[in-house]
Amino acid sequence: MLRSMYSGVSGMKGFQTKLDVIGNNIANVNTVGFKASRVMFKDILSQTVSGVTAPTDTQGGVNAKQIGLGTTVGSIDTIHTPGSAQTTNVPTDLRIDGDGFFMVKMSDEQETPFLTRAGDFHIDGNRNLVTSDGLFVLDSEGAIITLGDEVTGFSIAQDGTIVTQGGDEGEGVKIGIAKVINPEGLEKMGGNLYRVTANALGGDETEVVPLGANSVEDGTGAIIAGQLEMSNVDLTGEFTEMIVAQRGFQANSRIITTSDEVLQEVVNLKR
Repeated sequence: MLRSMYSGVSGMKGFQTKLDVIGNNIANVNTVGFKASRVMFKDILSQTVSGVTAPTDTQGGVNAKQIGLGTTVGSIDTIHTPGSAQTTNVPTDLRIDGDGFFMVKMSDEQETPFLTRAGDFHIDGNRNLVTSDGLFVLDSEGAIITLGDEVTGFSIAQDGTIVTQGGDEGEGVKIGIAKVINPEGLEKMGGNLYRVTANALGGDETEVVPLGANSVEDGTGAIIAGQLEMSNVDLTGEFTEMIVAQRGFQANSRIITTSDEVLQEVVNLKR
């Protein structure tokens, strides 16, 4: 069977994956804290028809003859560039102006918190600061943030400090911010959440160290209350890449069609 047919099949599979990623990016264009992804390709092993001949005093060198065997997906990268800011004026809406992540937990028993860039938080019936899905937001000590019963109002400073009114309980508590070495190493869990992996922190370490916001030496960034970080999806770029992927898929399908025609001619040699 012709190599070109299998090369065309691999190309169609790769561009189908690219279209899947682009479709997910466009679907999340208005998702708070969403980070777009991209697909990078690499070639598959090449078949060597003849090897390299080294040059000598009497004869020049000869390069190798190799035939490529198609393409495959090299990586699917998550692009952690900042999204645009949307002003909501809601006190519990927070945006990180930096590289940090909010830390959230499902319960006290959960050891390693999830990370998120979506700061659309709320105060529940127990006066806990939670996400839209009910996950607890953690402070700089890794504890659940709870406002006292006597607190009548609060505001959040740029360093993450919760300034309360009507009581001193919770005064000085800071919103917890985490910083990872390699954000692309985080695993998407759905619900705007990331799971910490060994490749995100380096080595076998999987423990997230809570930090305060607005830390210059740690680079976590400032917390801006009353704003949300929107998706970093660029619709113009995504639709352009969609056209490229569509034409690439179409071109590879033509390779398969042409290879089939060649095989048909071979079969018709014996009439």
